[in-house]
Amino acid sequence: QVQLVESGGGLVQAGGSLRLSCAASGRTFGSCTVGWFRQAPGKEREFVATINRFGNIRYADSVKGRFTISRDNAKNTVYLQMNSLKPEDTAVYYCAADLGMVVTSRSPYWGQGTQVTVSS
Repeated sequence: QVQLVESGGGLVQAGGSLRLSCAASGRTFGSCTVGWFRQAPGKEREFVATINRFGNIRYADSVKGRFTISRDNAKNTVYLQMNSLKPEDTAVYYCAADLGMVVTSRSPYWGQGTQVTVSS
């Protein structure tokens, strides 16, 4: 079992930065692929970024060059550094984990979400 808790969301002006954290419990976290997803009001949940246990990273095109995902297995934590934020980044951000090599909307472990609001 893996339990995930996100933090770091908030209100920021366009062009600003936030760093989200996803703290995990469970001894298998280091073996997990971890991803960030987001869901804006009235829209479907969408993929943002993922990092697997080998450190391989993938980003959605909409955040490439602005967001950076990283992990600290010693702290059982995955981070999402978000720079140059835009109003369209406003959403609830969720952390997800999977013991497989990919994270999808069907992955078994999810956090409760953290709200990110970017004002124009």
